[in-house]
Amino acid sequence: MNVSYKKLFKLLIDKELKKTEFARMVGIGQNTLAKLSKNEYVSMEVLVKICRGLDCNIEDVVEINHEK
Repeated sequence: MNVSYKKLFKLLIDKELKKTEFARMVGIGQNTLAKLSKNEYVSMEVLVKICRGLDCNIEDVVEINHEK
């Protein structure tokens, strides 16, 4: 099972937010931003910060691929 954050980055484009502005706004570091960019694991706490900061739901930023 793979996780993709493509929806998050599309949302940032739609909201005309730069990645660095977004990270500062929601309170995440550059390392976490890099993990998101590489579709790597981030904690639920980080996802909650993102959703609160962007006023959205988790399904708006995360996509789960069930393929192997």
